[in-house]
Amino acid sequence: MDTVFHSLHDFMLHTESITYILIIAALIGITGFWLFLSDSDEK
Repeated sequence: MDTVFHSLHDFMLHTESITYILIIAALIGITGFWLFLSDSDEK
């Protein structure tokens, strides 16, 4: 990945975008795991 940041603002925007993507992926993963655990109790 050959990304050049020309200012601090560019760098902060890039890291903030990556952080939001990771948070959304974690929430989806936690939700899927919770549904997996609650589904196994019903059977």
